[in-house]
Amino acid sequence: MKKTFLVAVFALIGSAAMAQSGSGFGIKAGLSYNKNGDLIGSVGDGGQDIVEGAEGKAGYHFGFWGKLDFPKIYLRPELVYSKTKSSYDVDGDSQDYDVSKLDMPVLLGYKLIGPLHIFAGPAFQYTLKNDLGDLEVEDVENDFTVGLNAGVGVNLGNVGLDVRYERGFSENEAEFIGSNVTDISGRVDSRPSQIIFALSLKL
Repeated sequence: MKKTFLVAVFALIGSAAMAQSGSGFGIKAGLSYNKNGDLIGSVGDGGQDIVEGAEGKAGYHFGFWGKLDFPKIYLRPELVYSKTKSSYDVDGDSQDYDVSKLDMPVLLGYKLIGPLHIFAGPAFQYTLKNDLGDLEVEDVENDFTVGLNAGVGVNLGNVGLDVRYERGFSENEAEFIGSNVTDISGRVDSRPSQIIFALSLKL
């Protein structure tokens, strides 16, 4: 009886997983926890340099994905709008560093067992906008950068769940300055380091 029950459970999981297997496309959305790199600045003319590490904050993303499916592997490109946020203590004030960007991960996946799979691949990123609280921020040094996505996921019917880590590889800083010459000025590292939780739906 127990063996029959286990066989039925695995058959049900396998049939549910097959619903999102195969080539196709869909939509996705989710939440992230992001930390950018260090902020390096000085106060006033010739002020001593200060270095502040980022405090991570929640962000979100949404977009589209496509999939080319093979027996044990798959190729999955995505196009995603992402909004990330970090916080810095700048001259005694907390300032949120908001970054809006387009991400295009190109993921190579491997099917482990049943609905479980792992994946990794490059993520091409285009920065749309960045903002650091009350401070004036110039455009990032490079609009286009490259990072890495790696994670694990599970498919249940037409629904997929995954968790991944994203890290920006390319150095990419943005300069900032206060409204007065005596204010702080410097640069902030815009490379993301984030954990991403995503829900996807095959259409």
